[in-house]
Amino acid sequence: MVDMVKAGRGLELRPLNLRDAKALFSLVEANRERLRRWLPWPDTNRSVLDTRAFILRVRAHARAGIGQSFGLWWKGALVGTAGFVWIDAANHSAAIGYWLAQEAEGHGLMSAAVKALLRHGFRTLKLNRIEIRVGVRNRRSRAIPERLGFRHEGTLRQAECLAERHVDHAVYGLLASEWRGR
Repeated sequence: MVDMVKAGRGLELRPLNLRDAKALFSLVEANRERLRRWLPWPDTNRSVLDTRAFILRVRAHARAGIGQSFGLWWKGALVGTAGFVWIDAANHSAAIGYWLAQEAEGHGLMSAAVKALLRHGFRTLKLNRIEIRVGVRNRRSRAIPERLGFRHEGTLRQAECLAERHVDHAVYGLLASEWRGR
């Protein structure tokens, strides 16, 4: 497993550990209403025990080589998470997912985190393709792949059920050959 990925702007991506459970749960709790709008899991993360179970699950995925999740640490505080929600080693591809606390928005942190994940994915993991899927109406989240040179590859209609409504996903992809030289 990776120890840490430096992202610039004073931001570090660190693998989540059980000692992070309380801080991560508190961060989710403080941002629950905004997260619920775009992510399926906030309502299933109702206690520190739920957060511990999540951390154990993502650590198992990292050991198995099928995912990597990181806490985003800025100015000594946990401000969100980002990582590879799935890794398909046989096809050299992966998908990035992320979220950021409201108080950390507007500082370029998520762009820096995703850039660091791209570097890690293409250089270290030897991926050929990285994708990001995001709710079509989630403009702030869509701005990340658009800013970083991903191609909008299409829309998955009603791809996810959030709070009993179906949400379309914009799919963005970036190939190693398109990323080189950045």
